Amino acid sequence: MLAFSVAQRGREFGIRQALGADQKSILALVLKQGLMTAGVGIVLGLAASAGVSRFMQTMLFGVDRYDPAVFAGVTAVLLLVAVAACYVPARRATRIDPMVALRDV
Repeated sequence: MLAFSVAQRGREFGIRQALGADQKSILALVLKQGLMTAGVGIVLGLAASAGVSRFMQTMLFGVDRYDPAVFAGVTAVLLLVAVAACYVPARRATRIDPMVALRDV
C-alpha cells in the first residue's frame, strides 16, 4: 500500500526536491508516514490479542495467555518487517528526478 502511495505522489516528491528538500528529509517523511500506520496497527493488534487471548487459552501450551516475552517478541518482529517494508518505497521516493516529475503532467 505504501509503495502505491509513493508511486502516486511522485510529482509531489519531485516538487519537494525542486524546492530544496534533500533526500534525507523525503526519506524521513515517507518512513514516518509508513511507520505511523504500522504503529497504529501494532497497538490495535496488541489490544485485540489481549482481548482474544482469554478465549484461546485452551489452545496455548507452555505459555501464559499474557506472556510479556511473546507479546514483545511478536511486536519486535512486526516492527522490523514494517521498517523493511517502508524503507524500500522511501528509497524509491528519494530517487525521483525533479525535472522528470515536473515535466510529466
